[in-house]
Amino acid sequence: QVQLVESGGGSVQAGGSLRLSCVASRYTYTMAWFRQAPGKEREGVAAIATGGSPNYADSVKGRFTISKDSAKNTLYLRMNSLKPEDTAMYYCAAGWVGHSSLLEDDFRTGNWGQGTQVTVSS
Repeated sequence: QVQLVESGGGSVQAGGSLRLSCVASRYTYTMAWFRQAPGKEREGVAAIATGGSPNYADSVKGRFTISKDSAKNTLYLRMNSLKPEDTAMYYCAAGWVGHSSLLEDDFRTGNWGQGTQVTVSS
């Protein structure tokens, strides 16, 4: 079992930036960020597998950057040019899928953090 602790959420105005962090208790092959807005299904935002290329949802490409510090077992999500539609609870996920997957099912047997809230006002 991997323990995941997210931080870095908050409230910002549209156009602002935030950096989310997720500290894992140990190494996992693939880590990802998901988000869930009120009344909507959880969706994959960005993912990165060990030695792989990052994968982004179309809605965040060019604005969000995922990175991983393997020495610290820490995952980051840099979010720039935030929009009100980015408002959601953001979750960190860790698993063993062999590629940078954005599919929740690929992390079904993995581990999830408790979430950190991001609120973007117009």
